Amino acid sequence: MKGLKSSKLVGLAGAVLALSLVAGCSNAPDPAQRAVNAANRADQAASRAEAASQKAQQAAASAQAAASRVEQAASDAKAAADRAEAIAAKTMASNPRRRPARRHKKAAAEAPASDSGSAPAAAPSGTP
Repeated sequence: MKGLKSSKLVGLAGAVLALSLVAGCSNAPDPAQRAVNAANRADQAASRAEAASQKAQQAAASAQAAASRVEQAASDAKAAADRAEAIAAKTMASNPRRRPARRHKKAAAEAPASDSGSAPAAAPSGTP
């Protein structure tokens, strides 16, 4: 009976060992499969990197175009300011500033003061 027990025990141990080997081999991929999986992951990462690079290039081109537009707008604004300054200088040079309104106010202020107590001034007459 002792022999039967030990043979059952050996058989059971062999079955457990066989199952563990089968289970271990089926769960873990062999080195070739791991290499293929790693190559696939690297390929996917390279594809994502290439897509990101293209997006970055598009963004850079867009930024460069915007910078060109801003530079052109600044140049246009400077040219307009220069033209306005030239027009203002020409206008100021050809028309010296006069103050006719002040003269009229001054003359109007002096007129009542001279009329207050004296006879009106004789107006020059055009007929003799």
